[in-house]
Amino acid sequence: MSDLTPFQFSINPGRVVFGPGSSGQTADEIRGLGLARVLVLATPFQKRQAEDLSAALGPLSAGVFAEAAMHTPVDVTDRAMAAYEASGAEGVLALGGGSTIGLGKAIAHRNGAPQIVVATTYAGSEVTPILGQTENGIKTTVRGPGILPEVVIYDPDLTLGLPVAMSVASGLNAMAHAVEGLYAQDRNPVSSLQAVEGIRALRDALPVIVQEPEDRGARGEALYGAWLCGTVLGTVGMSLHHKLCHVLGGSFDLPHAETHAIMLPHTAAFNEVAAKEALAPAAALFGGSLGGGLHDFAGSIGAPQALKDLGLEEASLERATEIATKNPYWNPRPVEAEGIRALLQRAWEGSRPE
Repeated sequence: MSDLTPFQFSINPGRVVFGPGSSGQTADEIRGLGLARVLVLATPFQKRQAEDLSAALGPLSAGVFAEAAMHTPVDVTDRAMAAYEASGAEGVLALGGGSTIGLGKAIAHRNGAPQIVVATTYAGSEVTPILGQTENGIKTTVRGPGILPEVVIYDPDLTLGLPVAMSVASGLNAMAHAVEGLYAQDRNPVSSLQAVEGIRALRDALPVIVQEPEDRGARGEALYGAWLCGTVLGTVGMSLHHKLCHVLGGSFDLPHAETHAIMLPHTAAFNEVAAKEALAPAAALFGGSLGGGLHDFAGSIGAPQALKDLGLEEASLERATEIATKNPYWNPRPVEAEGIRALLQRAWEGSRPE
């Protein structure tokens, strides 16, 4: 132990309920927090599922608000706050992935509402005290203990119907949290162990899900990996990858998970030059070259690989570079316009990272 670099590690509080059928314990978890009524949150896509959950909860449900949207637009949060206050709810229950979880966090950030999350994707944000929200085309982040959900329920059975394309993009999104955690300025031995194991679990699970979407073992393994990767994101700082994805999502309205999936090989390759030792355990999972290996892995499971395929115009890359380099996050390699512009060009084209 004497040879270890000094570190600090703050463990986030929170309760995790994991396993097939665990969503059946939702009512007990609501009561366990001392809540009489919760507002059920969802995206329009999952409205029916949220209504079914609301009906199952009976008097514990204060209704459904199914307008959650990507990147947590502030105007949607305003409407959700009005619905929350009108419903007489004492807390929120977010059913879904990052968009819905983000809305629950935004409500809690404003009024301190307790949060329960029933996770149905591999977002990982359910175990982080981080809120990313968008206003006037700019995505900003807020961090604080009141943003962290109190209870997270992981039921693999609820992910059996998650479309393969969404599963793949969401899983790579989760991996990105862990890759950044390995070279984070405030990393620690525990977060690094969690990061490598989370990446390993998703690497093993995603190809199986592509072939057998209803494989319960693979679905559970993916949720396990997402939990670990999200936990890493919740305990260490973010760097270049998340900054670029915030810019592309908040300023150009690109889809969240798909953007992370496309950017991950390129940001990993960019930082591998300066953080080779820290990234070596992850690189070993992908043949020794993390950037190239991740690109090949993503291609093998049918993940999106080019920003142009998401509708981003090549002419927008200059503006994206400008925004990303204006107030950069800490990064192991200097964030300079020329290097970032070249990185974005390769990600836009979908070429294998250097």
